[in-house]
Amino acid sequence: MILSHDVYSYVDYARLGVLHGLDPYAHPPAAAAGDPAFAEVWWPWATSAYGPLFTLGTYPLAWLPLDAAVAVLKGVAALSVLGLAALVAKAAPGRGVDPARAAAFVALNPLVLVHVVGGAHNDGLAMLLVVAGVAAVLSARPFGGGAWLAAAFAVKAPAAFAFPFALLGARPRVRFLAGALLAWAAIAAAATLAFGWDWLGAFGLAGENQGRTSYMSIPALASRATGLDPTAVRVAALSIYGAAVAGLLAWTWRGGDWVRAAAWAGFGLLLATAWLLPWYLVWALPLAALSRDRVLQLGVLGLTAYQLGARIPL
Repeated sequence: MILSHDVYSYVDYARLGVLHGLDPYAHPPAAAAGDPAFAEVWWPWATSAYGPLFTLGTYPLAWLPLDAAVAVLKGVAALSVLGLAALVAKAAPGRGVDPARAAAFVALNPLVLVHVVGGAHNDGLAMLLVVAGVAAVLSARPFGGGAWLAAAFAVKAPAAFAFPFALLGARPRVRFLAGALLAWAAIAAAATLAFGWDWLGAFGLAGENQGRTSYMSIPALASRATGLDPTAVRVAALSIYGAAVAGLLAWTWRGGDWVRAAAWAGFGLLLATAWLLPWYLVWALPLAALSRDRVLQLGVLGLTAYQLGARIPL
């Protein structure tokens, strides 16, 4: 059983582009309502909010039967989580962290197993690229670090949270920026050839989620508990998050642990977003595993427990 139908949207957007000749950044699934994937789509009037690298990567799936395409994306999600665990385990000794515990912290989280893998969400793939970039910076390969992190952003926009911290941690920073700019230029060129300029709208759509509130988000919980206006709470949460990120960046600039700071930024994003879904927990898990910060790790586990009751059928 798939608890979210986002994976069908992934396939539908690919089929829009390949089989129907429609730009998924300009046309919603409803533009080809006769397609077999459309019957399973929960957001029929939404154009794609995913990055162009992910969208182009799914295009070959348009030629597969619907069930086969979904199975491939489930496999990609599973391999992404395994890759995350492997990268975290490889980086752990250099951080003074037990590799087995770090890998288990990521891969055995029940929300990851049920929603990222079971739901075939692309958040696992985005974070795999983030952690590949982090690992590259930690191993003194800043050019590759910048390229991997740029690619992560081109899969899903929230992956950008780690970029400024990795930039501050990279040596030399100019090579990190060169890798990021080269990767982004190549991706942008391919995306523009495929979609014109429409693909740029995906990043705006990702931000528009902050205009909606999911029931289990922390701002929604705070609004219900206090009786305050949900919009005011959303704005306050994002303002506090912005100030916290600025403080973390300043701390990193003064020589603080950039991985730990990035991990807190990822966790803070989960606390501040008005649109929190269970598979988003994978944004915080890998860097928290490497953070050497017990308070942060307990916070991530606490947020996992908060999401469990409503998000995993028992």
